Amino acid sequence: MQRPTAFDLTRLVTRLRHASPSGIDRVDLAYAHAFLGHREKSVGVVSTAVGPRVLPREEALSIVAAVEAGWIEDRPADEDPAYRRLAARLGAPVPGEAREPAGKPGSAARDRRLIQARTVARILARSRPIAALPRDSLYLHTSHLRLDKPGRFDWLYDRRDVRAAFFVHDVIPISHPEYGRAGEAARHEVRMRTVGRHAAAILVNSEDTGRRTLALLDAWRFPRPPVAVGHLGVEPAFGREGPRLHPPRPTFLACGTIESRKNHLLLFQLWRVLAERHGAATPRLVVVGRRGWEAESAIDMLERCPGVTAHVIEASGLSTHGLAALMRSCTALLMPSFTEGYGIPVVEAAASGLPVVASDIPAHREIAEGLARFHDPLDGPGWLAAVERLMEAGSPLRADLAGRLEGYRPPDWPAHFAAVGPTLAAL
Repeated sequence: MQRPTAFDLTRLVTRLRHASPSGIDRVDLAYAHAFLGHREKSVGVVSTAVGPRVLPREEALSIVAAVEAGWIEDRPADEDPAYRRLAARLGAPVPGEAREPAGKPGSAARDRRLIQARTVARILARSRPIAALPRDSLYLHTSHLRLDKPGRFDWLYDRRDVRAAFFVHDVIPISHPEYGRAGEAARHEVRMRTVGRHAAAILVNSEDTGRRTLALLDAWRFPRPPVAVGHLGVEPAFGREGPRLHPPRPTFLACGTIESRKNHLLLFQLWRVLAERHGAATPRLVVVGRRGWEAESAIDMLERCPGVTAHVIEASGLSTHGLAALMRSCTALLMPSFTEGYGIPVVEAAASGLPVVASDIPAHREIAEGLARFHDPLDGPGWLAAVERLMEAGSPLRADLAGRLEGYRPPDWPAHFAAVGPTLAAL
């Protein structure tokens, strides 16, 4: 007999004001569908300043639906204005005309804020105190949100009948504090200690994340809960079939927020050298991701280095279908990160048939051994040689890497839940 499930909706409520989902949002959404959508004995839980509140399943599902509607993820690539603008810059225009969202500029953002305000009011009006949570519930928290506020989880001390499972996405702010914002290492330690105090089980996206999480709990003398590893599912939009561009020259792709951990500075240094060597024949580099923190040197190159400004294009706001079409159109994905919890662009690219060159780190080895070409993230000459070999007409290296992807089946969400299901059922 299944336990009643209490899914923590707090992050999804906060994401009502955002136009597109992050990687953690996608995990939240997948779990919401799996547990709220398919288990009748389920409820939502929202952390508020006045304590946790319990929402009936129907109310919780309406919040999930509102979030999905705001993200507009089903828009085809050729109707995505960001994709069309990028295609024009690459010299590969998309046929037809883009369908811009109805309403005045900025109206969509205002509408999302209004929906969020109404949703918060509805939660306060229609929810019930945590005492209303069914006995012997499984509490699922699949984001890191609010874990840095331990008091928000003190209710678990009073509800000893509830078993809690937490999803740990990474411990990078602790293991690699140099790549985070000031103070983030201390905040993440608080989050992980909250997990250590309350977790009856921990869910992770990779073996590497699991090892690092248990090492922290051991160092802090917390008991070791069972850890379930489930690789994250790739969205169905990523595949070999579908629209694609035909850029007039080799075009490489880098995905991720521009921050020091992602090692964009290495790529921009490479592109300066490539521009000096190849002039007008220099390949393009498309960087999909917004500008982040602690990345002044990389941003300086984006703005002031002639070789970079001439051949590197920043792109943000792409829909899922737009990114999938771009992946089908490029020469290779370059992923030189110093550390990752998982590395979803690697498997999205592989699913799309896009050759991958990735940094030689444990997470990348785990998800792409035998598929990708690996280089140390500090091996500038190695990365440069790989790019120059891939940009050649009829590149043997590109043919080899593309051949490795024949028959590749990416992780999907059913496989993820099959992997973590036994651990949750054992609770």
